[in-house]
Amino acid sequence: MSTDLNLTSTNQPVDGPRLSIGQRMQGLGSSARQYGIFGALLVIILLFQLLTDGRLLMPNNVAALFQQNAYVMVLAIGMVMVIVAGHMLIFRGLALAIVGETIAGLPPAFIKIAKGSLPNVLGFLGQMDWVTLVIGIAAVLAIAFSQLRARRSLHKHNLTVEPVGLFAVKLALIALGIGFLTVVLSKSAGGTPIILVIVGVLVVGYTFVMGRTVFGRHIYAIGGNRQAARLSGVDIRKIDFWIFVNIGMLAGAAAIVTTSRAGAAVAAAGDSFELDAIAACFIGGAAVTGGIGRVSGAIVGALVMGVLNMGLSIMGVDASWVKAIKGLVLLLAVAFDLVNKRRAGTQ
Repeated sequence: MSTDLNLTSTNQPVDGPRLSIGQRMQGLGSSARQYGIFGALLVIILLFQLLTDGRLLMPNNVAALFQQNAYVMVLAIGMVMVIVAGHMLIFRGLALAIVGETIAGLPPAFIKIAKGSLPNVLGFLGQMDWVTLVIGIAAVLAIAFSQLRARRSLHKHNLTVEPVGLFAVKLALIALGIGFLTVVLSKSAGGTPIILVIVGVLVVGYTFVMGRTVFGRHIYAIGGNRQAARLSGVDIRKIDFWIFVNIGMLAGAAAIVTTSRAGAAVAAAGDSFELDAIAACFIGGAAVTGGIGRVSGAIVGALVMGVLNMGLSIMGVDASWVKAIKGLVLLLAVAFDLVNKRRAGTQ
């Protein structure tokens, strides 16, 4: 769905016998990294599932994972656009100076944004919520259709695609992952969290923006080579302006989520949240130098941060150590990106 794949054009049929292994793999470099990110998330989940004696993937904990870390996901969607365009410019508001107080007594409907779940209007299948099951099935079908359509488009334009076997394995793993998450959430106290639906809509919408619109292509062009983009006629100042308008809007959405979950508007809320979002983007594969990054990768990075938070919390690790471990993970992600860039430059 996203367009930061390094696709390679060829005049030969993409699945023909004359297409060498090197040609087949040339267009899969960024995809391989994306698989590695998903693999790392899976390893972290399994590790903490063992270390917490199975408590990490308890239904209510999985639901809480999304509710507690939705602000990171929302911020990361906007932050990945900032990073792809090559900016690390951070602006902190004057909330403490302007507000300086806590406002409580918020309406129950507002609180449900972060803490509520979709109403169960379809009943149960055993202990499983039918609404959650239907949403999970629809998500699998939608992703499969999108991936198949994207693959047909690549074939149509004679661009390198994944081998059929690898593509089938990828779809199967996606289906298994979503299926497992669906079953677990369907057994939680409330079913599908409302905030998960909101994040899902944002992911789909911004994946389309980054992958299917002129605005998205211009962001990648600016991050890849700012001067070349300017010479190609891209209005860089206009794109930069809307990138920061967008991150401001999503910061507002993240503030609503955070306030809803806290049950009160706290002036100090949001301190260091931008660092969590930046970490999620880098862990999810965004390049430090810009030009590379995906919305889906940022969400996976946010999940990595969320699993670390929850797993370490369940284990009773001190908060200071949690921050240190998250910082170490961010350093490793940045170092990995820089090493890859240096290695690519020497080849």
